[in-house]
Amino acid sequence: MNTKSNLADPKEQAQRFERVREAHQTETAEDYVELIADLIEANGEARVVDLSQRFGISHATVNKVIARLKKEGLVNSEPYRSLFLTAEGQKLAESCKQRHILVLKFLKCLGVSDEMAEQDAEGVEHHVSVETLKAFQKFIDKNS
Repeated sequence: MNTKSNLADPKEQAQRFERVREAHQTETAEDYVELIADLIEANGEARVVDLSQRFGISHATVNKVIARLKKEGLVNSEPYRSLFLTAEGQKLAESCKQRHILVLKFLKCLGVSDEMAEQDAEGVEHHVSVETLKAFQKFIDKNS
């Protein structure tokens, strides 16, 4: 079999991989701000210990990411205090939440079980384009 005929144009393929790399770079920030917003909504606060427990990672890892998010202007915190989202962080959290809900609804509309749809939505939501999200919404509207 000639594998060369199955290969994409190198520039096109490079662009696709670049998009995936960019999505991976923002994925952690998106997960954190979304969870911080959810914790504040549910508990009135978001603490490092809560993030550590829910992500299943060490406090040190959470603190490292929070330091990065502070530099990026998404999170505010003070020693021995809860975490807070900046206006920019809140905007990102809301966008992520809407994207998550849309992907989740789409997967459920396809017949994916609730548990698996929730699990898959966590990964898909970071890598899906605006064009695809619009197609998901159109499909949902047509089939619900």
